[in-house]
Amino acid sequence: MAGHPHIITLPVFAEATEKSPDNARTVVDQWVNTFEKTLKDGSEAEIATLFHSDAWIRDLLGFSWDYRAIQSSTEIAKHLKQNYEAVKLGNIRPRTKGAFQPEFKSLTPDVHWVQSMFEFETAIGKGRGMLRLVTADDNSWKCYLINFTLEELKGYEEASGLRRPHGYVDPRYGTWGERRERQKEFLDEDPVVLVIGAGHSGLDIAARLRHVGLPTLIIERNERVGDNWRLRYRTLMTHGPTHYNHLPFIPFPSDWPMYMPKDKLADWLECYANLMELNVWTSTTIQTTEFDEKTKTWTVTVRRSDGSIRTIKPRHVVLATGQSGDAIVPSFPGQDLFKGTIYHGVNHNDASDIENLSQKRVVVVGSGNSSHDICQNYHEAGAAEVTMIQRGGSYIISGNKGVPLLYAGLYDEHGPPTEDADLFAQSVPVPVQFAFNVFKTQRISAADRELLDGLTKAGFLLDSGPDKSGINRKYITRGGGYYIDVGCSQLIVDGKVKVRQSPGGIESFDQDGLIFPDGSKLSADIVVLATGYDDMLSTARKLFGDKIADQVGQVWDLDAQGEVRAMWRNSGHPNLWFMGGNLSLCRFFSRLLALQIKAMEVGILN
Repeated sequence: MAGHPHIITLPVFAEATEKSPDNARTVVDQWVNTFEKTLKDGSEAEIATLFHSDAWIRDLLGFSWDYRAIQSSTEIAKHLKQNYEAVKLGNIRPRTKGAFQPEFKSLTPDVHWVQSMFEFETAIGKGRGMLRLVTADDNSWKCYLINFTLEELKGYEEASGLRRPHGYVDPRYGTWGERRERQKEFLDEDPVVLVIGAGHSGLDIAARLRHVGLPTLIIERNERVGDNWRLRYRTLMTHGPTHYNHLPFIPFPSDWPMYMPKDKLADWLECYANLMELNVWTSTTIQTTEFDEKTKTWTVTVRRSDGSIRTIKPRHVVLATGQSGDAIVPSFPGQDLFKGTIYHGVNHNDASDIENLSQKRVVVVGSGNSSHDICQNYHEAGAAEVTMIQRGGSYIISGNKGVPLLYAGLYDEHGPPTEDADLFAQSVPVPVQFAFNVFKTQRISAADRELLDGLTKAGFLLDSGPDKSGINRKYITRGGGYYIDVGCSQLIVDGKVKVRQSPGGIESFDQDGLIFPDGSKLSADIVVLATGYDDMLSTARKLFGDKIADQVGQVWDLDAQGEVRAMWRNSGHPNLWFMGGNLSLCRFFSRLLALQIKAMEVGILN
């Protein structure tokens, strides 16, 4: 579709006639054995014969030090053969027990395959992947989707599980507590990695780096870890289910609510930092940054809570200040004439703080998650009238019906272990994810039909994306344009929150309210601009300057192959990394980012 990349048409794959577990295992084992032998001794052309002509590979550090999504049997064969001598991939072992053993699956009426998770080794590390085989015209089995995800470096494995430390500390060199105090203050060494931001993304990458033995310091401008949630508007809660949001190593308790209040999550983040022995300096701000091109070392000066200045020289800096950057605050002609109050949603605290709210007419500009939350907050606090201004359509999914279908069988009470679920979910190239999400979005819309029909009747414009694939495309390309309903949609249906369509936005203000491009007016006492945020590059530009920011380029959205730009990977500037996204993405990609940094530190990656 013109103007909208990464929209593909799925091929038709016939259903197998013999779908027993034994046959599934036989099919997978035979293909894997042939693939491993051909990869080692065969030509590109011979490797290509093992793949469907429209096949895809998602290579997450398995064959190269980047994230690659490659389509077509010939291009996949080229990628595998060109990189084989460097990685020596082999010892592929399909799963024999637990979730994702070889099995036949039907994804749509036209897409059937046999799939299996597998382990593999390379010359430098170990990992896992997913294999999906389909029947060809000659009834042979060919690969349609394959993924290789590197999970550890040989000789530098995570210090967890069977490799956990013994725990004995020689008291001659200080007790555990005494050593921790010196470690936290970095009195004996500089951190190898400086992480800016102690939200979930900063804590995730710091935990991963600690487990591969890299001294890491997190600096946080707020007074406490978790304040990035704690200090936001009073009624905020997570919009993703708890099963989807676990942090690495420590899952949320099984009795926690499905959608967490912000303060509950904030306290968890603070506890997590302590339990995971992460080194965090709170109430700390960056004063200057400089990167030495010759030594590939940063010099960063920070001001600490007591006013003292500290200079540190990390080799890597990870920007983990949140997927979004600065608030986008538009200005309008006549705004200074308006007698009421205008503010951006980032400054919203709680509607109950407003005096005489029962006499106030509130207008919220925007129709994403924040806009809905703020509208609901104002209505429940007793505002005289609440109106949402909608420029374009939004995707709506209900929290009670739609979200369970979105994560069914993967991130729910009966789902597989989180690490297996993550690998399975991220094994599919993003463009193919979009294609399959079309069918999932249709099922979700059917379950939410009463709510969606009610919204349409109320004048709310619905939009499930250019390819009708729903929330995933909206999030991964725009970072917004959707609402996971936790109450506001029903308020709109019931007419308790009004909707005003204005494709052209706001033309201007007068003393009483807003004027639209068609000349119509809307009176208001309070206008909240839920107009979104810039990307992380705006934060990078403020911290590091134009020269460094210009080397990075775009952050977020998708590159030509369908991988997220600059995030969790080479950013375009040496030793500067970006860490952001929702809790699930950060949990998964934090491991891969830690592996890249570790590989650089031990000389595997230049």
